[in-house]
Amino acid sequence: MDISIIVPLYNEEESLVKLYEWIDKVMNTNKFSYEVIFVNDGSTDRSWEVITELQKKTSSVRGIKFRNNYGKSPALYCGFRAAQGDVVITMDADLQDSPDEIPELFGMIKNEGYDLVSGWKKKRYDSKFTKNIPSKIYNATARKVTGLKLHDMNCGLKAYANVVVKNIEVYGEMHRYIPYLAKNAGFKKIGEKVVVHRKREFGETKFGLSRFVNGYLDLISLWFLSRFGKKPMHFFGMVGSLMFVFGFFATVAVGVNKLVAILNHVKAPLITETPYFYLSLLAMVLGTQLFLTGFLGELIARNSSERNNYLIEKEI
Repeated sequence: MDISIIVPLYNEEESLVKLYEWIDKVMNTNKFSYEVIFVNDGSTDRSWEVITELQKKTSSVRGIKFRNNYGKSPALYCGFRAAQGDVVITMDADLQDSPDEIPELFGMIKNEGYDLVSGWKKKRYDSKFTKNIPSKIYNATARKVTGLKLHDMNCGLKAYANVVVKNIEVYGEMHRYIPYLAKNAGFKKIGEKVVVHRKREFGETKFGLSRFVNGYLDLISLWFLSRFGKKPMHFFGMVGSLMFVFGFFATVAVGVNKLVAILNHVKAPLITETPYFYLSLLAMVLGTQLFLTGFLGELIARNSSERNNYLIEKEI
């Protein structure tokens, strides 16, 4: 099979038939063998009934139905596990992503050797203040942290080689950082393509401003896990040791200062009356706790079933 198209959706009954007909037209024009996997993320409208009706008409439609609304990442994860095509395309169900982009995305994966190609909605029709400006700030931060020079990390329209989606785990709300997940899994050829952004025809957006806060938290988590996930002692142990040493020498300095005053017959305040003594003790206690955190993290990592889970590209 040439292409698997994964469409996660939540309450998009109005757009599904039109989207499938558009995809089918593009696929037939380019003579692609394909499947469309609709992942119904706990919709409360007639979305599943529409998918069922489409499936009865054509064998190229597949459907996955969640009992609850779990989110886009779980929907993509299940879609990735089911995908059979050599190239996997993800796109949103709201008709803002154009299926006409698929042939070129397919060519970039199959002919140009890209592992992943992310869409870049250079010209957007979203609200400037609630989406565009926050999105630019978010993407600038993501580029700095991940090292990936992508203008639109969270674009729903992406193309992947099948081997990529089978070797990454999308969980929580990590769908925003799939290119970073792919990079951490060893897939280095990650590209970008300018794609058309269309105005929403039906319904309204399902994502609020909270996605930007969650996005930053997820970015920090991914960065930390990629750097220290299997070696937590390198982070907590180092920071804890530095803090303990700083606190220890600060405590010694307070004591020496008191001793010098006594030897010079100068009246000096009690050590317990100076705030530096307590700050020094606090630094030592925190340093010890951080060190122990790293030690416990190291024990957990060494006993984890995933401790030696390494992705092997090829064996001969």
